Amino acid sequence: MRPVIDYFHQADDPYSHLAAQLLGPLAHRYEVEIRPWLAPPPDDAAAPERDRLAAYARRDAVRLAAAYGLSFPDHAAAPAPETVALAERILAAAPRSAAFGEAAVSVGAALWSGDAAALGAQAGAAVSAGEAAAALAAGEAERRRLLHYLGAVFAFDGELYWGVDRLGHLEQRLAGMGLDSRPDAPPLAPHRDVRLGPAPSGGQPLTIEMWFSFRSPYSWIAFPRVRRLARHFGARLQLRAVLPMVMRGLPVPPIKSRYIFLDTLREAGRVGLPFGRIADPVGAGAERALAVLHHVAPLGLGEAFAELALRGAWAEAIALADDEGLMDVARRAGLTEDQVRAALADDSWRAAAEANRAALFDAGLWGAPTYRVNGGPAHWGQDRLWALEEDLISATRSAA
Repeated sequence: MRPVIDYFHQADDPYSHLAAQLLGPLAHRYEVEIRPWLAPPPDDAAAPERDRLAAYARRDAVRLAAAYGLSFPDHAAAPAPETVALAERILAAAPRSAAFGEAAVSVGAALWSGDAAALGAQAGAAVSAGEAAAALAAGEAERRRLLHYLGAVFAFDGELYWGVDRLGHLEQRLAGMGLDSRPDAPPLAPHRDVRLGPAPSGGQPLTIEMWFSFRSPYSWIAFPRVRRLARHFGARLQLRAVLPMVMRGLPVPPIKSRYIFLDTLREAGRVGLPFGRIADPVGAGAERALAVLHHVAPLGLGEAFAELALRGAWAEAIALADDEGLMDVARRAGLTEDQVRAALADDSWRAAAEANRAALFDAGLWGAPTYRVNGGPAHWGQDRLWALEEDLISATRSAA
């Protein structure tokens, strides 16, 4: 009996459309069975900025498709609710069919290109609205049982993989189990990271804006790599620290926190950074770190302090809420005790953090880490540093 991979498909999710394009190749190459489920969008607690997430996902999917040899149309519009409902009814007809991947790709292509005729041509196989609702409820129940909340999720033997850029982890695991029929071939979805090849010379001055949070584990594993990119390209790194999401009134439910922790642990290992000895800086820890950063950034000490504070909170179990922990980080960053105490006595960091939050929302995003080059399109996530590097190269060449 072949091992089973559960896959959760959300009809109106750009990342699911990309993932569906790899279902066939995955099943063909690896000796596994893929069991598809139709799943609804995440609830508001898991997607607190739904409109921003949807708009960013459509833009991000174009970039991901180009990177992985997949397809997603430029400038896709949000599909109408009735169109999504029809797509769900069509897909609910074959959730256990071996042809589900083909159907999902075909339905998604029609949905995202706005081709109503192509979608309507597939409507003959559609089930009733009630049957589609039952299929969605079953998918949601199974997804929650496996402890996830998004579409485009693959679940295998207790481990979860969201999106095409985590499939490399799954492929590596399957290969290690001897299930790869083409072990000498490159993976279907290889890991993408910065390359740090020869930096183009000349061109315009480069600025990387980086929004980050001291409570974001992804910010920790992105921060030293963004600094490395900035040095490599001679770019100015503009740090834009924000309060943690939960301190800005945006919920982070336990199921989401659990996946983020496990995914960060996995990704940290892949990029060679320590992670897992944690002293959660939420509350006073984050506020005190923000105060110190705001005070010392003009002195040229902000990058060193921020990186050491993030490392301390996420890899060294240093409590930034305690004087001992904060002073330890500050001393290693080259700060004096007087500088730290002066920073903690000054509340002006709050206005700066709010300005950074407003700028982040203006950039179309809400979470950390986020970055962009010279005010261009922003990227979200520690797994988009390859896109940031491409933007740096493009900005340099366009001005040469």
